Amino acid sequence: MALNCGIVGLPNVGKSTLFSALTSAPAEAANYPFCTINPNFGIVSVPDERLYKIAQLIPPQKLIPTTVEFVDIAGLVRGASKGEGLGNQFLGNIRNVGAIIHVVRCFDDDNIVHVEGSINPQRDIDTIEVELALADLESVQKRIDGLGKMLRSNDKKVVDKAKIAEPVLNLLAESLNQGISARNIQFDEEQLDSIKDLNLITLKKQIYCCNVDENSLNENDNIYVKQVKEIALKNGSDVIVICGKIESEIAELEDMNEKREFLSSLGLRESGLDQMIRAAYHSLDLQTYFTAGEKEVRAWTFIKGYTAPQAAGIIHTDFERGFIRAEVYHCTDLFELGSEQKIKDQGKLRIEGKEYIVQDGDVMHFRFNV
Repeated sequence: MALNCGIVGLPNVGKSTLFSALTSAPAEAANYPFCTINPNFGIVSVPDERLYKIAQLIPPQKLIPTTVEFVDIAGLVRGASKGEGLGNQFLGNIRNVGAIIHVVRCFDDDNIVHVEGSINPQRDIDTIEVELALADLESVQKRIDGLGKMLRSNDKKVVDKAKIAEPVLNLLAESLNQGISARNIQFDEEQLDSIKDLNLITLKKQIYCCNVDENSLNENDNIYVKQVKEIALKNGSDVIVICGKIESEIAELEDMNEKREFLSSLGLRESGLDQMIRAAYHSLDLQTYFTAGEKEVRAWTFIKGYTAPQAAGIIHTDFERGFIRAEVYHCTDLFELGSEQKIKDQGKLRIEGKEYIVQDGDVMHFRFNV
């Protein structure tokens, strides 16, 4: 289960620079709007110290971290949903991501052009969110236009689904037309399921990424960041603060110890990449379990609340279909005791069945038969 995030924002807010730094993948960046014409894709390993600690105690032939994919999507402008700028072709790319990272410019620099002519996080956020809402409105309206045919279907399941979807779609149309995101509307599971295939952009979790200058990274008096935090508080979104320039400098360091020393010299505990991944995991209710053996030590991403068979299915569908039991211990037991044998000796190894809810940091070995 790979985590993927779409990086969006106005032109010249630092999206492409940030993308290149986070993924160490080249993305065209320049001081003019519409520089990024095609979406850039970058896959990076999720930094998880627990994985490396496990590998030290259970030395494997291969070490495989879980990954996150970042998609740098072209800068959107007012009117993008109607084809202004680069238009709908880029809005379509956002529909395929799990979470949206909305980069907001929170620094002053006369040498870097702002598409609106000034720095105003509230206005910039509103511009992007209205365009995304209008793009969703188009999808919703198309579905509403096709409801009549669904309601006349001879297939009872199709009719039942249409009856559930009709009031949901009408409410969405009314809200989106006012620029209100779908994530700000309360739906139950049945209602959400009825519109799931629309893959609405504004229904996705959103993380605000404040791109600040070097002087504001450790300060709490950046007025632009304060504005973003107030907006995020109202709609239940996470906020991270990153300096794109510093992230670029970190990306140039190949040695992990050098990166740690550089961060420490700046008074930082973690890089922007670490912050972004942690925020994405939190927003999407994602956690990590591990498998460990002589062949490989590997991290697996799963949704919080997954049962043991569901977690096994992430490795292979046969694991879920033929699930018998799981042998489980927590990675902290391994760190404390030093070996799997000592874990067994002290009764820390558990046998869990189909109802077991997997915990973040579990080390699991699945038994199955198909």
